[in-house]
Amino acid sequence: MAKKIYTFIDLFAGLGGFHLALKKLGHECVFASELREDLRKLYAINYPGTHIEGDITKIEPKKIPDHDILCAGFPCQPFSQAGYRMGFDDEERGNMFYYIRDILREKTPKFLLLENVANLEGHDNGHTWKTIESELHEVGYEIDKKVLSPHQFGIPQHRKRIYIVGVRRDIGNLDKFEFPIPTNKPCDIHYIIDENEREYIPLKEETRKYIEIWSEFVQLAAKNHCKLPGFPIWAMEFGATYDYEDVPPCHQKPKQLKGKRGKLGRIITGKSHAQMMVQLPIYAQDNRKKGERFQDWKIRYIKQNREFYAKNKNWIDIWIDKIQNLQNSHMKFEWNCGCDAPMTLDDKIIQFRASGVRVKLPTFSPALNLVGTQIPIFPWVHVPGSRLKGRYMTIKEAAKIQGMEELHFENECFQMSATRSFEALGNAVNVEIVHNIAKNLIDFVNE
Repeated sequence: MAKKIYTFIDLFAGLGGFHLALKKLGHECVFASELREDLRKLYAINYPGTHIEGDITKIEPKKIPDHDILCAGFPCQPFSQAGYRMGFDDEERGNMFYYIRDILREKTPKFLLLENVANLEGHDNGHTWKTIESELHEVGYEIDKKVLSPHQFGIPQHRKRIYIVGVRRDIGNLDKFEFPIPTNKPCDIHYIIDENEREYIPLKEETRKYIEIWSEFVQLAAKNHCKLPGFPIWAMEFGATYDYEDVPPCHQKPKQLKGKRGKLGRIITGKSHAQMMVQLPIYAQDNRKKGERFQDWKIRYIKQNREFYAKNKNWIDIWIDKIQNLQNSHMKFEWNCGCDAPMTLDDKIIQFRASGVRVKLPTFSPALNLVGTQIPIFPWVHVPGSRLKGRYMTIKEAAKIQGMEELHFENECFQMSATRSFEALGNAVNVEIVHNIAKNLIDFVNE
């Protein structure tokens, strides 16, 4: 029998992850919508001939072409733990779901396939999901949902997302439909790395210096039989003695601060309270309300770091002068490798974040929705044409993680910046997961 070809629309299209997944199944995109102009240009480069529009709120549902499958990764920020979590109260983005509902009501496609942040399910104590579920039922669809992450299928990215599928009620139900079953294969970042890739962002000399400084810290710990802790290392706390548990420093009198030790164990001096405050670690300068203590987690981290320093003072003091001129975020260090990993940075993924220098095993990638120096660093990769090792992840490698290795990020008329490319990849749906969900859904209904 000839395979049935379905038509689909790609809403909030981004880089076209839904497009790629359904195209691989042999289906045809008849309409796309994407608010960002640069992403529309890129979409036109990668999917020539596809009709793409801008703001979906400006398009009447009846003017959208008829289609069999509605795909949408609708805006996630209103429901994300990283955002304000305003949900439907976000007037700009939280109500985008209702445009999807209106299109479903007008066009009645056979299937729907939606994607959003995992937190959508629990947002507003479950009220947000109940609203979505009720609205989709009201316009005639049986639906199912599941939270999945690429790392569950051996793809080196940890990124939980909720996937929502639906079938028009007159076609059938989803009683026997199954989401892809996680294989739980081990993840290995090495398979996406191309050591011969020449389009990469080189490491600055100062970045190499920072890595070298923390590499020495790790080596000294290993030499002195010290297991690195699971809590964040705040080196600014090493040697500090200022009071912090009951009354925060911002409400302490100058005589309580003077003579104590602040950042990097330096004695606090000065005549005014303001002069003394700037000698504390940046996180201890928090201007709390009268009578308000530091957060419990902050008190815990300060205490843990002071205890860690007290136990390892003999070798930390040999090293500590090397970080005295680093910026605050570079004085923090997160060892996310466990107790049994080799005590070296040479074979780990390194990421410079606002929260500190993060080190993790070369299993799966940190989040791809990145800016500036937060792009993951692979210290073991040889730099082509150089004796140096270590470079940032490339755009092509990030695209491969998302199943988008065939995408082009430029042509003779347009080029997407590296920062925007990583941001777009971070917001994209994972092509392999969508492909498998869509295949199961369509095959199930066609049985």
